Amino acid sequence: MAKIVGIKFKNTAKIYYFAPKEDETYEEGAGVVVETAKGLEYGKVVIPVKDVPAAEIVRPLKPVLRKATQRDEKAVAENEKKIPEALSYTEDMIKEAGLDMKLVGCEFSFDGKKLVFFFTSEGRVDFRELVKILASHFRLRIELRQIGIRDETKMLGGIAPCGRECCCGSCLPDFCQVSIKMAKTQGLHLNPSKISGLCGRLMCCLSYENEYYSEIYPKMPKVGGTVKTPEGEGTVVSNDMLKLIVKVKIEKDGGEVYKDFPLDRLEFKKSKHHDDGNGKKKGGKQEQDDADISSEELKEILD
Repeated sequence: MAKIVGIKFKNTAKIYYFAPKEDETYEEGAGVVVETAKGLEYGKVVIPVKDVPAAEIVRPLKPVLRKATQRDEKAVAENEKKIPEALSYTEDMIKEAGLDMKLVGCEFSFDGKKLVFFFTSEGRVDFRELVKILASHFRLRIELRQIGIRDETKMLGGIAPCGRECCCGSCLPDFCQVSIKMAKTQGLHLNPSKISGLCGRLMCCLSYENEYYSEIYPKMPKVGGTVKTPEGEGTVVSNDMLKLIVKVKIEKDGGEVYKDFPLDRLEFKKSKHHDDGNGKKKGGKQEQDDADISSEELKEILD
């Protein structure tokens, strides 16, 4: 077992483990100063000192340098106040230079010696002259970092189609692998507007219950296929994979009857190759991983 303290930094839902100082306690929500690969950083305690199995940590753990002082808190607040002005000036310089890039946000380093700008663009951007202009204006070390459209949504946040805050900006530590096959396995309508998030990519939450659906999917009859029911043969209309109920259309007396049957009361021929929901077919070739395709590209695939 090892003692850790869990810390979150700005614009991230991921929790990082650091080694606490001996005989020192850290209250949840308290500010601390730590050293990372980026240098000194300010973060918030989300997990007070606790013991965790050694297998859950990556050694060596970097130590918490100190609890944040009033001076540290003031420095962080001042850096936050300077962000709107920095973004406004940089936006003007980008337009003046005619660069094809969209400014997403920026952040000052804790010590105030570096300013990092985040932007998106469809291609590579030659921003060397822009860096010189910004460095001359701010009198700081300037870094421009190109990010993807999913990272943009994670940074800006927003309300997802489900009515809750986007997972990537609130609770998802890292982006997970998502594919159209997951949506198919879960029986969702393959409408780009229904399975795409604010970023225009496939929704991260498609992977949350994929393990269950991947296990159940091969056991369900194929929609449109023929099954034998206690009341005769019929055609599968839909599957309820949570309740394990199948809706079947049965032709009777010159008409059509729709009835729900428990899965265990049906007889049908199972396919030899079943999709595991992760873009692979058992016994077949690997399918395309389309986690990062755009809604336009997704529409083309589905069409």
